[in-house]
Amino acid sequence: LVVARISIIMETLLEQQRRHHEERERLEDAVVQEKLVKKAGHRDQINSEHRIKELTERSMACTHSLAKLYEDEDGLRKEEIQSLSGPNELAEFYERLRHLKDFHRRYPGEIHESMQLEFMRLAQARENSGEEFQNLVNFSDEEGYGKYLDLHALHREFINIKGMEKLDYMAYLARFDQLYEIPREKKTSEYKRYVGNLLVYLHEYALKVKPMMDLDKELTRAMKEFEDKWAKDMFPGWKRDTGSAMARAGAHLDLSAFSSAEELASLGLNRLKSALQALGIKCGGTLQERAQRLFSTKGKDLNSLDPTLSIKAKGGKGHRMAMSEDEKNKEIAALECQVYFFVEMLGEQRQATRENVERKQARTADELEEDEEPDEVVSDSDSDEGETVPYNPKNLPLGWDGKPIPYWLYKLHGLNIYYECEICGGYKYRGPKAFQRHFSEWRHAHGMRCLGIPNTAHFANVTSISESQQLWSALKNNKEKERWQAEREVREPHVSFCIILFFVNQSAAPR
Repeated sequence: LVVARISIIMETLLEQQRRHHEERERLEDAVVQEKLVKKAGHRDQINSEHRIKELTERSMACTHSLAKLYEDEDGLRKEEIQSLSGPNELAEFYERLRHLKDFHRRYPGEIHESMQLEFMRLAQARENSGEEFQNLVNFSDEEGYGKYLDLHALHREFINIKGMEKLDYMAYLARFDQLYEIPREKKTSEYKRYVGNLLVYLHEYALKVKPMMDLDKELTRAMKEFEDKWAKDMFPGWKRDTGSAMARAGAHLDLSAFSSAEELASLGLNRLKSALQALGIKCGGTLQERAQRLFSTKGKDLNSLDPTLSIKAKGGKGHRMAMSEDEKNKEIAALECQVYFFVEMLGEQRQATRENVERKQARTADELEEDEEPDEVVSDSDSDEGETVPYNPKNLPLGWDGKPIPYWLYKLHGLNIYYECEICGGYKYRGPKAFQRHFSEWRHAHGMRCLGIPNTAHFANVTSISESQQLWSALKNNKEKERWQAEREVREPHVSFCIILFFVNQSAAPR
């Protein structure tokens, strides 16, 4: 390492630029070769994406270094070019040659390893991948290397929250993202801690199963939408009750409309208490005392009020109690918004988790013991047999036991039919069940959001972009026609009156 560092330091700026260019080209070629390799399964796909991410980050670092060298803020690159192209170019050549001889004299027998050998070893490791190269990401046994979610610890934490419904694991998997159904009074500090732990797990899991996705950018977009919904009071589960003045504690009251304390007393005890809390003033006493205390603050600044009237709140919060409560609610709602984002993105893993848990619950104890027995036996022959690919000439899907499912079951579920969705970017779904389920999953919802169309029941079974846009324009036109129009409502009574007058004349005419 010391020799490598010294050799890099001795490199000229032009040589550093050449090396960075070579490294970028080799990294781009390695990414292309990685994408061209056929992936045998889910594990290979995740490992390949992680290798591509590592190569891409390394290429970006080289690009950043190249940009700094080309900017030449210290002017060293310009001086080096002038020294090579000036009248003393031979002197510069012999000076560099002397430095090279001194370096090899100090480090005799040192062999320089070219960059080509590093990338050749990378290609050989990809082709002859061992156990270390196959397990690039750390997953738990329950997660099945990115196929399923492992929410057992979070399930235990959820059912231990005071006041929460005691759900079994299957019910929890179906409802753990329906946080908007939980009453607001149950969303305590313990609940906030649980939602934070759930968010941390989903974030780390998403980084492992979708390494190429720019999560920071997507999270920023999701939080921007949250801020808009919160400002418009449209975020699910946190809508404020604005039906009355006493909808929330600490509702401010405009005193400019009142000329005496007696008029304030007509509002009642509860309303006066709310207004006093908003100002951080003592809210006890009789109706007349509260009204007098509140009326004494009319036209005055909060800093100029009598300090004996202020509430001695714990932690020195004072009149900011209501504001801090709203900020706490917003923090919990922001955590819930991020949970919604990750659950939508990990829709496939969530559905696969539910199916996997159902399969496990349907199996007997003897079958579970049979699966655990091979893990206890450590022998080369058994491990070789477990790694062999089962005979599957028709490419049938594998069941829970790792073997191809029967052909009649394959035909019964229609798994030989592929359904393509243009809105999902041309993604193909195998079988009608997966096709119907994808309309409520994250990929289709993301495609509809990109088109600016809500993913409602009107667009069920619509996979074409043009058809969805035509249907959306037709729905908007129908809504415009159904709107109330004053001119049409004014004309209609006149028309009906003319019709009635016509029938009256007809009945009064002699026959």
